[in-house]
Amino acid sequence: MPELPEVEALKDFLIDHLVGHEIVRVLPVAISVLKTYDPPVTALEGREVTAVHRHGKFLDLSTDGGPHLVTHLARAGWLQWKDRLPDGAPRPGKGPLALRVALETGAGFDLTEAGTQKRLAVYVVGDPREVPGVARLGPDPLADDFDEERFARLLAGERRRIKGALRDQSLLAGVGNAYSDEILHAAGMSPFKLAASLTPQETSALYEALRTTLTEAVARSRGLAAGRLKAEKKGGLRVHGRTGEPCPVCGDTIREVSFSDSSLQYCPTCQTGGKPLADRRLSRLLK
Repeated sequence: MPELPEVEALKDFLIDHLVGHEIVRVLPVAISVLKTYDPPVTALEGREVTAVHRHGKFLDLSTDGGPHLVTHLARAGWLQWKDRLPDGAPRPGKGPLALRVALETGAGFDLTEAGTQKRLAVYVVGDPREVPGVARLGPDPLADDFDEERFARLLAGERRRIKGALRDQSLLAGVGNAYSDEILHAAGMSPFKLAASLTPQETSALYEALRTTLTEAVARSRGLAAGRLKAEKKGGLRVHGRTGEPCPVCGDTIREVSFSDSSLQYCPTCQTGGKPLADRRLSRLLK
């Protein structure tokens, strides 16, 4: 799933390629991708793109005097830029193409989604806050006013494990499964630790890891073409998705805890005092 660093890089890419250009066609290919119907997607046509913003993991295209096109790429969605779009309207079918946006130059982009779970979402709204997912977002962890004191207040009283708290978009906007693993590894903290149990020193270390991990990931992604961002994300991850590989810090074997629809990765030496975390799903498989 694209998270804050990749969506931030896509935002910068689209600012360079969209702002100042006119949208001439918006072509939904998979009707399920549209989550709003009033105003219709045709309300975007003939309007100039004036700005591109990021709200957590949401991309927001503003148009001159018109509606916003807000997109959430979900787990398997992506934006594919084309300097020259194919001629003719795309045909609905079983392929990954969900929606196409064409500019007056002949360039544009496709929104695609792999797999069978169709969660890619597109909204056409007068105000981004009309999108429920945007309206409930917590603060952006890279915002100038997001300081350590504010972070500590967010975690106070949180009885959840810190991994789940970091991923909660209503608590903190933009961090998902991959970067929460990376942040916790950088902080040397167990993903199962209760958020409310953090000492001031642990909170400070986690805040520093949060800001540093995301800032460095944004810096690695900035300036890359949209098509290269997935590979950059995967290459920059130290523990997430690297089960069985050596930890780049201590050399211990990276381990995994599996859940019904996701998994987390961690280093026992760096994060849990050398003790493997309980993986009930794996334990059942081994019986």
